[in-house]
Amino acid sequence: MTLTMSHASIPLFRRYLTALSRVLDKAEEQAKARKIDPSTLLNARLFPDMFSLTSQVQSACDFAKGAAARLAGVAVPSFRDDEASFEALRARIAKTLDVIGAIDPARIDGSETRDIAMKFGGNDLAFTGERYLIEFALPNMIFHTSIAYAILRHNGIDIGKSDFLGGLDEWRPVALAG
Repeated sequence: MTLTMSHASIPLFRRYLTALSRVLDKAEEQAKARKIDPSTLLNARLFPDMFSLTSQVQSACDFAKGAAARLAGVAVPSFRDDEASFEALRARIAKTLDVIGAIDPARIDGSETRDIAMKFGGNDLAFTGERYLIEFALPNMIFHTSIAYAILRHNGIDIGKSDFLGGLDEWRPVALAG
């Protein structure tokens, strides 16, 4: 089977965003059990000049839906950045997964050479679809997901690597031909 652009993107977006939603579940449960005000975690940062947990989740969603839409050659949906609870962040993730799921993978496949132009941080950027996915969109989505995880871990939420990776039970040992 040939690796296609849809196979290299959509399953990863789903896996990491689904895992992030589960991590937010655990964070909310542990905050309640330990009587931690949820806003303490939602506004937490690793360093003052970094995004808060809320902004990290929003950014992870934005990179996933933006990449899927740009690679498919459709308009990037815009979401308001108004989430103020764990429930609202999980709803944003669910909405992002719905957007990604509604895109026909055939529209993404073959986008390796599609021109992708965008503004980012006040800069005009231009990529081929392949470079955009591999060098920009995926690393940024995973970065923001991992920083959200790190913020929660740093603040004492009991989560581990398997929570970050998500779905380890889906991976089965493969017998190698010998």
